[in-house]
Amino acid sequence: MENIGTLEYVLDKYSKIWSWKVTGDRAVSMISRLVSEAWYGENINEIIIPDSTETVKQLKLIMDRYPLEILSKTVWQRKIVKTYAPKPVLPPVKLKLKRAKAGEQFRGKLLNFQKEGLDFLMKSSGNALLADEMGLGKTVQTLSYAATEKQTFPILVVAPLVTLNNWEREIAKFLKKKSRNGRILESESPSVTIIRTGKSKELPKTDIYIINYELLFKRNDDLSKVGLKTIVCDEVHNLRSKTTQKYKAVKKLAALSTILYRIGLSGTPIYNRGSEIWPIIDIIKPGLLGSFKEFCEYFCYVNDKGKAIVLENKRASLRNELQKHVMLRRKKADVLKELKDKVRYKEVIAADTDYYLEELDKIWKKVETEQKDAETEFSKSASYHRAIQSERQIAGIAKLPHVINFVKNIMEIEESVVVFCHHKVIHKLLHDSLQEFSPVSIIGGQSDSTRQNEIDKFQRGESKLMIAGIRAGNVGINLTRAKYVIFAELDWSPAIHRQAEDRLHRIGQKNTVFAYYLIGNGTLDDHVANVLVDKSYEIDEIMDESKENYENKDKAELILAQIQDKVRSK
Repeated sequence: MENIGTLEYVLDKYSKIWSWKVTGDRAVSMISRLVSEAWYGENINEIIIPDSTETVKQLKLIMDRYPLEILSKTVWQRKIVKTYAPKPVLPPVKLKLKRAKAGEQFRGKLLNFQKEGLDFLMKSSGNALLADEMGLGKTVQTLSYAATEKQTFPILVVAPLVTLNNWEREIAKFLKKKSRNGRILESESPSVTIIRTGKSKELPKTDIYIINYELLFKRNDDLSKVGLKTIVCDEVHNLRSKTTQKYKAVKKLAALSTILYRIGLSGTPIYNRGSEIWPIIDIIKPGLLGSFKEFCEYFCYVNDKGKAIVLENKRASLRNELQKHVMLRRKKADVLKELKDKVRYKEVIAADTDYYLEELDKIWKKVETEQKDAETEFSKSASYHRAIQSERQIAGIAKLPHVINFVKNIMEIEESVVVFCHHKVIHKLLHDSLQEFSPVSIIGGQSDSTRQNEIDKFQRGESKLMIAGIRAGNVGINLTRAKYVIFAELDWSPAIHRQAEDRLHRIGQKNTVFAYYLIGNGTLDDHVANVLVDKSYEIDEIMDESKENYENKDKAELILAQIQDKVRSK
């Protein structure tokens, strides 16, 4: 790749401190946007950057994509080695779990590793984070605990809206009713109330209440009066921000004197950065990680966006602390030996670059105008986010004809296929263009019955193609009929993609699952893919003892600088 400028270690004549000098028109344009401490040198195509750990990191981030000719190689190597010191390796916590037996109220059969999950819940006194990979039956393990431990009812299940009916079905399938005198009623299941309205009114006496996160704060007072004993938070990553209403509502209920057990379920409790684990643990086992301030002081550094990132050399110790006290994490490869592998491919396909670059030009001009007119930092940030979303949509449209051809090629071998996309306009275009296959759809705004009917059609083989919104179809569904999953568009969060893949790659899947990430040639898809990879490294090091030594990076501004660079070099 061609160098865009030079990098040299110099003594700045004005500040009298050792600094980095960058020369070159493209390099100066890009770095001036990304490094706020930079100032211009003596010439118009020179920029001076103070020598600090953070600026060296930023320079390396830029140079990973846009190389500079290094004129001070010895100093640069010394700085890089110092900045990216190898991390200490801590031995993993070894769990000694036994195969526990479920109580009489449980209906069904647990796999051996699920019996160990029940044992973990019992040993942790029902205050635990079940973080098994998706598709390993966290719901079943939780219901087995409710049927085994004493005084678990009434139970509150807080879950995403699209999973409420699934919870009701699983309860009917796996739990038997227990009468007031303690007799097990084989043919009956516990009573269930699904709360679907935010209007406050007295709740009926029932064994299990089910509600979605968005309604919880409106019904908090009503739920606090029914004598709850257990709170189960499904997809508990919904509580990863301590400033949201749903976090505050769950926190308030979890603090009730009647609550004995607090269980969080998620195969992806960390979505974007490691510090998201603190609010979740604060609800399940308050005080384990200290206050948020104490947690950050010990485990994190704060990046230039104000986000707390877990330090590279602290990730193993955080994982050990979680596994020792509160978290059970198993991977499918460890416990389902019969489950075939999941294979990912990054497939570069053609795109309409003329259309893409024309639209990029419009986006960038609009961003420049909005940045000049913005009166607050919030307005500037919102402008950037709108630009990124717009770029994602035009990238999707630019490659759409080639996505359609790719899907048709897969369909020719008569295999069931799931296609995930992000924008509604892309979803509609895909659905209309692939009508010959009579596709079924999952998209935001569907009723529960419509959604379930579409899933059932696909699972029965009545349709061999499903087109799903990546955020509407990534939780609460089973798509094991298919072994091919195609991502027509990319989301910013690696957790979203993993959840989507694992709709196929779960218990019941007989085949190797092939996941195709379609990258539009000549678009910024490749850079978005790199963002996903970098975010994954921090998550993996905390959750799964990843061996790689990488860092998480927030690349939104870098991507926008690349947008400008592409437009300028047309």
